[in-house]
Amino acid sequence: MGNSFNKEPPPPVVLVPPLFDFPPLAARTRMLESSYRLLFGKLALKCLFEDYFEEARHFSTRIMLKPMDDPHVDLIATVSGPLDHKHEENIIGNALFRWQGDVADPHTFMDLFVSTSDPVLRMRSCSYYPKYGFGAFGIFPLILKERVSSEDYGVMGLRYGSGNLSFGVTLMPLAVKDELPKNAWLVGKMGNLTAGVQYEPQYGSKDGAKHKNLMNWSCAIGYGVGSGSPLTPSFNFCLELAKSSQFIASFYHHFVVQRRVQYPLQVDEVVGITNYIDFGFELQTRVDHTETSNNASDSTFQVAASWQANKNFLLKAKTGPCSSSLALAFKSWWKPSFTWSVSVIRDRCVGKWAYGFGIHVENIRDASYQRADPNHVMLTPNKEHLAEGIVWKMGKGPMLQADMTAGNFDGLPRELRPLDKIL
Repeated sequence: MGNSFNKEPPPPVVLVPPLFDFPPLAARTRMLESSYRLLFGKLALKCLFEDYFEEARHFSTRIMLKPMDDPHVDLIATVSGPLDHKHEENIIGNALFRWQGDVADPHTFMDLFVSTSDPVLRMRSCSYYPKYGFGAFGIFPLILKERVSSEDYGVMGLRYGSGNLSFGVTLMPLAVKDELPKNAWLVGKMGNLTAGVQYEPQYGSKDGAKHKNLMNWSCAIGYGVGSGSPLTPSFNFCLELAKSSQFIASFYHHFVVQRRVQYPLQVDEVVGITNYIDFGFELQTRVDHTETSNNASDSTFQVAASWQANKNFLLKAKTGPCSSSLALAFKSWWKPSFTWSVSVIRDRCVGKWAYGFGIHVENIRDASYQRADPNHVMLTPNKEHLAEGIVWKMGKGPMLQADMTAGNFDGLPRELRPLDKIL
């Protein structure tokens, strides 16, 4: 009886809010892409530089819905266009219907895409066998307003993927001999180093052997640390020589930091909250000898950063030689969730300001995992903290120790677990 009055209070915890958008939508179709185009931090940089940065004087609307009765299918519909009726651009509408055989495996699927622009109707399909590491995929434009190239008649590909190796080839069935293959890639990983090469026969040669033209080859090497889960920090640095004419240097850093907060509903239990800060930089410059090598278009850079303060607010900013942009997004975690975003663009070349707006509705990605539960994603104190109490020591590392640092990802939602089996 007396023990019931002498219970120890629950240990203090730090809230871990869900990320705004994880996994990124591009990760659902990564089996249709060359691994060379997605690794080396390229996918993370693409999301950092593009997501929620609406085009100047334009709007975008996206609805992503999954029926509760059948989680194997979902629909994504988008509508975008100019805000000013004086523009000659038309409002574009797209819809993507997707079927996925295994809810837990996004690598085997089929989807149908319809649009008011080309292609009007397109089908994509992919089958991947994780036991053997092999997969096959195809992209077929069924209805086009005009077919002018071999790619307009369809693309097929074969790939292999494991934790340390990925290679594949993409072919066009109706292409002529000198257009085969459309592209081929080989990427390998050893420790924290990743290296890869890609072949795309876009330029000819004197003797007709396109593989001898260095302009058709690209290579990259990257150094990356991190588990692959966005709930832990990660870092990636990459050097790339694209088509033997353009040098690209980039890095992406994902921070997971903690700040003090007083949670009004749980003042004694909740002492802090986890924030996500992302920073990325990309420099592109030409290395071949051309007359236009001094133009701004041949040498450019861009820098971007984002800060997710909690589960509801996201702030992003990016800058480049000619323009700077600021984006603010607010997300409500209802079922489905709603996201409103506004972008402010400053074009320094013409000295004008512009705005863009977006709204997203979604119930595809389940991210309702913010809770005070050490069995899931909550950060729990170690014994030293329990004995001495919680003390905030700025500049001396994290206040609490994450359960994920020990490699225990079993309690995480499926979307947040590292992908160790596929490079």
